Amino acid sequence: MLLSEFDFPFDASLVADHPAEPRDQARLLVLPRGGGPCMHHRVADLPELLKANDLIIVNDTKVLPARLTGHKQPGGGHLELVLVKPVTTDQWEVLCKGSIKPGQVIELDGGATATVTEQESGRVVMQFSSSVPALLEKVGRMPLPPYIKREPTDQDRRWYQTLFAQREGAIAAPTAGLHFTDRLLAALKEKGVRTATVTLHVGPATFRPVTAERIEDHRMGTEWAELPSHTAAAINETKKAGGRIVAVGTTVVRTLESAVSVDGTVRPTKGEIGLFITPGYTFKVVDVLMTNFHLPRTTLLMLVSAFAGLEPLRAAYQEAVREKYRFYSYGDAMLIL
Repeated sequence: MLLSEFDFPFDASLVADHPAEPRDQARLLVLPRGGGPCMHHRVADLPELLKANDLIIVNDTKVLPARLTGHKQPGGGHLELVLVKPVTTDQWEVLCKGSIKPGQVIELDGGATATVTEQESGRVVMQFSSSVPALLEKVGRMPLPPYIKREPTDQDRRWYQTLFAQREGAIAAPTAGLHFTDRLLAALKEKGVRTATVTLHVGPATFRPVTAERIEDHRMGTEWAELPSHTAAAINETKKAGGRIVAVGTTVVRTLESAVSVDGTVRPTKGEIGLFITPGYTFKVVDVLMTNFHLPRTTLLMLVSAFAGLEPLRAAYQEAVREKYRFYSYGDAMLIL
């Protein structure tokens, strides 16, 4: 398939720069997989849209306040860093906005320094002069995506974190999970809908631009994920009883679909995964998908197109634009069922 097939008309004024409050009052565009018109709801309506014995799977990754700023020494040029993952206790792989070279010293806001120890094939590693967790807690800011045209604030430490966040390691939120509230979870439980967790630490692979003209030539990259034994058991029991698996977000979909055996049984999994889902893929685990609206020409949009169908999804996006849904990380959501 061609990359150009994953474009859609868009109005940049629809990009949300803050979430709905309360979270479950975000709008929800419901798209039937079997055909039929879109329906317009609120996320708070989920208990009415799901069935007793459905199982919701969410991503419990926690976003690090991984964005740091500083100045190159000598020279004083401004630099922005996003810490991706630790290599050793005091060495981290980073994304860097600005030119650097091995041996470069960066004086960070907050008093610490970072020295470039490795720069090869787009991978940058820096050694930090003080405790990285303490530094992030003191001066780190949430790594908001670049289409949010404002600086992160302290409030984003709450906004850009899901209710399920437990395990630190992500540089971006699993944004479909941002819509859940305690009130909504209680209503789902009362309906008989259960919830279970997986972990996928969202990293650069999720957002790596697709530059190949044929999407089949794109290489996804890997991210660390875990599907624990109790979640695998809950999924297999739900399937056996005729319930549906509701994936909250594309990261959950990739985790679940990476953990299925040849016989269709989901197994516990831990480690790096790099499944790239595009139209034509046969879903073996996920029955229902809740997801935010995504950027054109991205692997996330390709995954959702595979689940919903390219043409139905394109029509749904056109309707969302007409109806002025709020887009992207802090925006509204879709339910494809």
